[in-house]
Order: sequence, then structure tokens, then C-alpha cells
Amino acid sequence: MHPSVFSRFITPVCCAVALALGGCSTFSSLTNHPASAKGFLAWIAPYKPDIVQGNVVTTEQIAQVKPGMTRLQVREILGTPLISDPFHAQRWDYVFTMRRQGFEDQQRAFFVLFDGDSVQKVDSPPLPSEDEFVAQISRKPLPTKTPKLALSPEERAALPAPAPVAQAASAAAPTGATRNYPPLGTE
Repeated sequence: MHPSVFSRFITPVCCAVALALGGCSTFSSLTNHPASAKGFLAWIAPYKPDIVQGNVVTTEQIAQVKPGMTRLQVREILGTPLISDPFHAQRWDYVFTMRRQGFEDQQRAFFVLFDGDSVQKVDSPPLPSEDEFVAQISRKPLPTKTPKLALSPEERAALPAPAPVAQAASAAAPTGATRNYPPLGTE
């Protein structure tokens, strides 16, 4: 083998090996450093989609379910139960789970007991209100102050009066560009 061919082949291979080994040491130094490891690994972590299963039930919804209600009424308020066991037809289980990347997993479960077609008992742990649930799932901080949506009578009185509309200007026909088009066909 001619020495120039050998040097043309071996030089790029040696450079590639040196770069690869240098990259490995850089990666290991980044991941071993306590301050940057968490940030660096979070940056290269794969995306994990949110997993939501079951029914979201809040305290406002569970408060509407009263003993004596029919199964249809309960289904309209709480939704279809996640578990409706044919061996325990008098019990509906509602389960809610949510897994989100960067957040703590949530899981809630409760059941509704029936006597025939009417509600006998609702057994549930403390559930969040609608506002609490939205705050738990929100990625952005919620506003702490509700904006004012209406003016008081004093504020309305302080507003300037609207300018009167001239009658002549509103009665005049709108004017626009006039165009003259050539005839469509020639005979």
C-alpha cells in the first residue's frame, strides 16, 4: 500500500475517533455535574403525552347527587361510570387518573350505591372544587385578581356623552369607485 493512500485514510479516521471520545467526556462531565445535570437531561428527555382517564368529578357535581335519584339522573350529572361491574350491578365506581410530565400524578376514586334504580349512598373522599381542579391542571399561574366587568352608576355618569351623528351625512347614499366594464360578448 502506498504511504500517501494510507495517510489519506487513517487521518480522517483518527480525527473522527478523537472527536467521538471528546464528545463522550463532555457528555459525562455535563451529566455528572449536579447543577447542570438536571437541566441538561430534562432538555434531552423525550416528550411524554398527558394521560387522562376517567371522569373529572368536583364537589359541585357530587353535591347535586341526592339519595332517591335515578341512574339516568346520576349519569347526566357525573357521566358514565368507569367501572360498572355486572356482578355488582348496584355499585358504580368513578375513577379519575391523570399523569402529566413535570407534575405529580393525580388519582381519585369514589362509588355510588343503588337500591334498585335509585341512589342509596354516595361514598367519596374530599374532592376538589372546579376552581381548585383548574388550578391543579393549569400550566400557567392563574390570575389572583378578577378583572372588573361592569361600571358603577357613578362611573357611567362620569363618562363623556357620545357625539351626535349628523343627519345629512347618514342620509347620503354611499359613494364608491365606479367602473365601466366592456361588454362580455361580441356578435
